[in-house]
Amino acid sequence: MGKGRLEAFSDGVIAIIITIMVLEIKVPHGFDLAALRPLIPVFLSYVLSFIFLGIYWNNHHHLLQAVRHVNGRILWANLHLLFWLSLIPFVTGWMGENNFAAMPVALYGTVLLLSALAYFILTRALISHHGSDSTLAIAVGRDFKGKISLVLYAVAIPLAFVNSWFACILYVLVAVMWLIPDRRIENTLAR
Repeated sequence: MGKGRLEAFSDGVIAIIITIMVLEIKVPHGFDLAALRPLIPVFLSYVLSFIFLGIYWNNHHHLLQAVRHVNGRILWANLHLLFWLSLIPFVTGWMGENNFAAMPVALYGTVLLLSALAYFILTRALISHHGSDSTLAIAVGRDFKGKISLVLYAVAIPLAFVNSWFACILYVLVAVMWLIPDRRIENTLAR
């Protein structure tokens, strides 16, 4: 089957996730800048999550650009990814509302880890369907960034109970690593 419906559905779900996140930011009752001060942790967690969702949306787009069609296994792998991404508004809100306390930061990392694992599974399902000599398989290669991301999340989760800010630094490090444009798929498609 074609990939168009999968792309459209995924785009819609990610757009809804972002909308839910921004709607969770409550408007302060004060009228001066001091009224915004309690929202700083909420806003910071929103910015981090918005960046992560943008990274997933961008990479998902590139991933599907390199394939021709999908099957039922790929549809379920994609839903698996969207499930974990759909939990981002909850953990984002909990983390921001509780000033980056240990448990919310650890659960945030757990959702990031499971989202990354689901993306890895989706990638492997697409490669399996299209073959090890496919454009996607060649472009992804050993997927160092994907694997190191999983390791950094796995380290950050228990680290949150030691120092939640260090765990958040690791989350930011993963985001920065993925913000640097990854041209593997674009370069492979251009050849």
